[in-house]
Amino acid sequence: MKNNPLTTILIGALALSAVWSVILCLQYVSNTRELRTMQGQALNINNRQMTAQAILNEAIEYGKKNPAIEPLLESVGIKKSAAAPAAKPATR
Repeated sequence: MKNNPLTTILIGALALSAVWSVILCLQYVSNTRELRTMQGQALNINNRQMTAQAILNEAIEYGKKNPAIEPLLESVGIKKSAAAPAAKPATR
């Protein structure tokens, strides 16, 4: 039986296709793992942000009943000072 060049070309194309498929599969698995890791990190960040916002809201509510905390809230920039003068409109 004679060697057919078409068979050799098709086997080479099949081998290249198989190698390329393995490379793409490994990239997919790697990217999926990275995505899951980042989703976990994003979830942790969102939880911390919601906790900080809840604490901030509680501090503001506490400040309404006990004004002694207001200087502390003003020092960290949460609440603006009521004694600050209002901005004057620009004159022409």
